[in-house]
Amino acid sequence: MIEKVSVESLLEEARLAKEMPPPEERLRLREAAGLTRAQVATAVGVARGTVLAWESGKSDPTPPGRLPYLRLLEGLAELHPAPAAPGDPIAAMFTDQPYGIAPVPAAAETPAAPVVPAAFTGLETLRGPDGRAIEGDPGPCVRCGVETTYQSTDGRPLHSGALCQPAVTAPSAPPATAPPAVVPAAPVAAAAAVSPVPARVPTRPQRRSKSAERAEADLMGLIRGAVEHEAERAGGDEDAALDALVKRAIPDVMHLFNETRATARYEYTAYPALPDVLHKPSTKEPDQIWEARPAYNNPAYSLRAPQKDIKVTALDVNAAYLSALKVWLPIGKLEHTTGSDGVGPKRSGVHLITPAEWTHPHLPNPLGDRDEPGALWITDATLRLLLRLSGPKWGLTGAPTVHESWTSGATENFLDALRKLLVAARSEAIEAGDRLTLEYVKAMYSKFVSTMGESQHNREMVRPDWMHNIHAQAYALHCGRAYKAHQAGLDVVALKHTDELHVAGGDWRTVFTEGRGVSELKIKSGDGKTSGEYLVGKVGG
Repeated sequence: MIEKVSVESLLEEARLAKEMPPPEERLRLREAAGLTRAQVATAVGVARGTVLAWESGKSDPTPPGRLPYLRLLEGLAELHPAPAAPGDPIAAMFTDQPYGIAPVPAAAETPAAPVVPAAFTGLETLRGPDGRAIEGDPGPCVRCGVETTYQSTDGRPLHSGALCQPAVTAPSAPPATAPPAVVPAAPVAAAAAVSPVPARVPTRPQRRSKSAERAEADLMGLIRGAVEHEAERAGGDEDAALDALVKRAIPDVMHLFNETRATARYEYTAYPALPDVLHKPSTKEPDQIWEARPAYNNPAYSLRAPQKDIKVTALDVNAAYLSALKVWLPIGKLEHTTGSDGVGPKRSGVHLITPAEWTHPHLPNPLGDRDEPGALWITDATLRLLLRLSGPKWGLTGAPTVHESWTSGATENFLDALRKLLVAARSEAIEAGDRLTLEYVKAMYSKFVSTMGESQHNREMVRPDWMHNIHAQAYALHCGRAYKAHQAGLDVVALKHTDELHVAGGDWRTVFTEGRGVSELKIKSGDGKTSGEYLVGKVGG
């Protein structure tokens, strides 16, 4: 008896046998349609991490998700065909043609390849331990001028491999008899005199903008939905709802973080080996990295002075750790260097330094209150503050001596999408008078920072190098407010934690903006023990 076979079943078998598009094309099609990995995962019935593995080439699609995923890719390919280009576009990604040497034209009408100075031909792509290119700050590629999130080992924007795009205007075609033009080697200084970067070519800005807006709206909806769900479960008990939201803050913020990184390829989890200095010796011993937490009281003022006639205003800094998410973070494998070799504007990590002497008792020491003098390990965020204070603008101290470092290439924007999302949610909650959402957002960003190191509460991320740098950035920003107030003529009476700045001697509102925004300050509310305004006297005055 002949088994009846339907046309559809034959098509399904043919689809299952059909070769899948390569990972690069899978990623291109999803981004061209403005879809998130979560949307694709839900549609084909797999986990979001599975889609990430398919697009990064770590695994190939297998049943049962393979067939619906292939159907989706086929449909997207019809809507968003690959841009026309001579030759095989996929093979072109792996060409080893050295950039800067124009290939021999096949015909007189074939334009020559864009040419850049030799100073830019030896650049290499910054890669992680798995060999994949690492993302960083977006900017115009130093070779072709088209925006890219990838970068070179020295921190400049650079397309990975041979993915550079053609310039806006192709160079004039050379005569058919002309030999291929070779750019002679030129000193770096000469290359800097005339910019080698062509005019920047926008890369689908309208599609990206709409996609970004839709993605942010979806994530804002997740935050609102979580609050509404717990409020409903608590039956109107706000404290019970808040307790439930705080308990789920870590998994929720990690989900939001992963979604804000939906189009990124960089794996943020711990590298196989971190230097010993980044591991806490034991649960009872302190970290080996000094984060420079301020605990400053101006010795010229006292609450116990015989005559207390100087009014002090205690200012409260809003969302200090949320602001500190904008910080240079190492995104490559940490490498050991000696001397100042590991110090650079686009490198980050930790450094062993000997600081210069601090001779300003009327200002907080940027290293906080230390019990032991001598060399110490600090973060890149603290080092940047010390270098600024030792520069010509401030001249408050000498430059520190750097003995050794553990650093890699870095970016300042790795956590910026998450920061902007939480800032928007916080602002919305404040405007609506929504205490639940406000406290929920606060729990998310504070726990995100405090558990990203070696914590049993967050198994998804083990990056003590990032945790120390974010903490130190919060303290560095806080010291910066004190120096700004002093420069404007105010007296700094105290600087504590990440959010208390006590000033006297003038109107602080001429220096800082009053409000509840993340870049604003407000007078600290009294809690029965402390007050937003109080009186002190001069010591010996």
